[in-house]
Amino acid sequence: MRELSLHILDIAQNSIAAEASCIEIEISEDTVQDILIISIIDNGKGMDESFLQKVTDPFVTSRNTRKVGLGISLFKVAAEMCNGIFTIHSAIGKGTTVTAQFQRSHIDRVPLGNMAETVMTLIMSNEQIDYIYKHTLNGKKFVFDTREVKKVLENVPLGTFEVLDWIKNYIEEGLRELNEAVVG
Repeated sequence: MRELSLHILDIAQNSIAAEASCIEIEISEDTVQDILIISIIDNGKGMDESFLQKVTDPFVTSRNTRKVGLGISLFKVAAEMCNGIFTIHSAIGKGTTVTAQFQRSHIDRVPLGNMAETVMTLIMSNEQIDYIYKHTLNGKKFVFDTREVKKVLENVPLGTFEVLDWIKNYIEEGLRELNEAVVG
């Protein structure tokens, strides 16, 4: 995939399929230690130990519509190609945590991509789920949480054009301020 945000979207779609009611996306960047860590955490069905051992195999999937599941295996390879590591932890009834760590400056690391559009796409695909997006850069943090937005909006759906546009702009501005705070 050309952007890490597409991997994030794919893994989060797995969380939706696993009936998660909350999906947390955590991105941590440290320019001094030269690392980028991406975690996708859900409270979905989880996987048993047997399936967990095979889940990084591209020819293993829980779907009935096809016989391959490339998302997790491609994310793992992307991390490992960039001097990184990949882990996945899961428990039945508790959920799943997928984490990929990259050497941030590695020449083969693809760009992070547009996280504002990624979060917006997830909300459009299932606005009933709570999404938490945390992005840390050299210790400075930006957090977006749909639970807070839902409280403010009360009965206004998150999937309306105006709300989605506001969410996208809010995340873009938050990430811009995060980068400016670290650079400035």
